[in-house]
Amino acid sequence: MIEKSSVQRPFDLPSPWPEIRKARIRKLLPQAMGLAGVDAWVVICRENNNDPLALHVGGENAGGTAAFMFFLKGDRVESLAFSPWGEATALKDLGLHDRVIEFERGGNVWELMAGQLASANPGKIGVNCSSRNVADGLSWTQRVELEKALGPKLSARLVSAEDVVAEWLSVKLAEEVEIMRQAGKLTVQLQIEAYKTVVPGKTRDCDVARYIKKRMAELGVKDSWSPDQNPNVNSGVPRGHSGPTDKVIQPGDFIQTDFGIKVYDIWCTDYQRFAYVLAPGETEPPAEALQKWENGKRGSRIVRAAMRPGIRGYDVDKAQREWMQQTGSLPVKWGTGHPVGYWAHDIGPYLGGGQYQKPPSGDALRVLRPGQTFAYDGFFSWEIDHEGGKAEKMISVEEMVVVTEDGAEYLIPPQEELVLIPSE
Repeated sequence: MIEKSSVQRPFDLPSPWPEIRKARIRKLLPQAMGLAGVDAWVVICRENNNDPLALHVGGENAGGTAAFMFFLKGDRVESLAFSPWGEATALKDLGLHDRVIEFERGGNVWELMAGQLASANPGKIGVNCSSRNVADGLSWTQRVELEKALGPKLSARLVSAEDVVAEWLSVKLAEEVEIMRQAGKLTVQLQIEAYKTVVPGKTRDCDVARYIKKRMAELGVKDSWSPDQNPNVNSGVPRGHSGPTDKVIQPGDFIQTDFGIKVYDIWCTDYQRFAYVLAPGETEPPAEALQKWENGKRGSRIVRAAMRPGIRGYDVDKAQREWMQQTGSLPVKWGTGHPVGYWAHDIGPYLGGGQYQKPPSGDALRVLRPGQTFAYDGFFSWEIDHEGGKAEKMISVEEMVVVTEDGAEYLIPPQEELVLIPSE
């Protein structure tokens, strides 16, 4: 048992988020609004049922209804917040917005917003209504109030802010990438540590997960996704996004651990590391098992080689599907990859669509841009005997990268070799 006092907790330092948030609005939001063709963006925040993007605009502590407004002015964004008395003082202290306009509690924020928008006269006004991503925080009642205050002319200019949000949140500053890089090192370190505890024939998948949970608590890091499903340790057949079971790990098993941590309560990771359980007397896996691993790993490398600014997420996915066909892999229903950052499944280009027998659509059509961070898998799937029938087994070598000006760069070194677990 490691004593808590002896454990270094690398993310216990003061959070860099306040300064990074300011820089993100200043440096990244103008481009995002320009790419989305939106002249103004409005985010409404309130207590207990807040907009999912409140943390990104400074509205996480909203009491009464507050409005955050962003206006594109050439290559910069001008921001202002309408806030009830009280919270307005704290907003001013943040120094996040160009102006914070205070109004009496119970005042009509909708009329204040309408007046500001009428004065600015923007062509398109983005609001958080979306069926595609997290830009969906504006409730139906808020939409009614907003349109009532704006009147028909300005209401006709309301558009979904989903493209603004996708372009803005998917791109990370260099400081954020470095944080995710350090978090990635720790994520994989815990997976490798956990594999060292495995005793074939005795250790269960849930025991491996329990070890990782213990280490997370010692290190003061949180779950990238649902705690009940993180980590997902699986030495059996694929179970999708789920928690570990009581299955006992046996010789000949591939063990898949899908795991991510959240640091500073902001940034997430998502990595998979694979192990193979050797039979008694074996010093390396059988040739057939090694070939499956190499096929999946090669798929992962093909994906990274395909990634560059301007390419669609769908085309990245297709590059791997072609390799899978060459290797004789069974089809895989999952997409190749997804953005990762503020959520394990963040928003931005979807590296998928090739698994469907239809033209690409939605986020698979979004193009990659420098600064976007992704987790993606290298696939190989085959058929195994299971409970008197057949089931699929899959290698899914998951790594994280950041898109650069001319390609993509690993955040940490990728897994090159299987973790080998000996049997007594």
